[in-house]
Amino acid sequence: MRFVESAVPGAFVVTPEKITDARGNFYEAMRADEFEQEIGRPFVPRQTNYSVSKRNSLRGIHSVSIPPGQAKYVTCVRGVLRDIVVDLRVGSPTFGAYETNLLDAESGRSVYVPEGVGHGFLALTDDACICYVLSSMHVPGTQIDINPLDPDLALPWGFTDPPLLSEKDARAPTAAEAAAAGILATWQEAQAHGRVPHRTDTRRESA
Repeated sequence: MRFVESAVPGAFVVTPEKITDARGNFYEAMRADEFEQEIGRPFVPRQTNYSVSKRNSLRGIHSVSIPPGQAKYVTCVRGVLRDIVVDLRVGSPTFGAYETNLLDAESGRSVYVPEGVGHGFLALTDDACICYVLSSMHVPGTQIDINPLDPDLALPWGFTDPPLLSEKDARAPTAAEAAAAGILATWQEAQAHGRVPHRTDTRRESA
């Protein structure tokens, strides 16, 4: 697997090395020893979720409060998604920074989202399916929702028609409103949950 740290400190893009023959291909989606060496902390799966979306569905931006905190390893297992991670850690030197990646079943590319970082995606195909491997189980009342169309974040979703949004996401606060309300995790809280390296770059888009 090839690991590349994103513009959001502590978030990684993971691309597998495929073995291909006449039957198809094989690849390792996650290998604990290499993965944990790269992220600098243990990652123990506690829950796995799937969501299936119509084309132009927009889900996010979502995070989980600390405690309990929740890291995510997300993979597109069918179709194509435009995936975005956003630094929502108050006091982070890159607060508001984002990175966008195309996740598709063909490449097997995955994104690791650390605690305190927001995540969302736009489905670019019908019947797109994403898999979330989570470091903690769902605790009602701990999810943090940020409006994916927050004008200050100005996330490059790339849709041409109005996206399909849940009522909850459409009514979610902006990042600034959530920070003012004290519902976002702090940089210090996120650091306490694992290694968060310091970075100076703020935004990058990749294929």
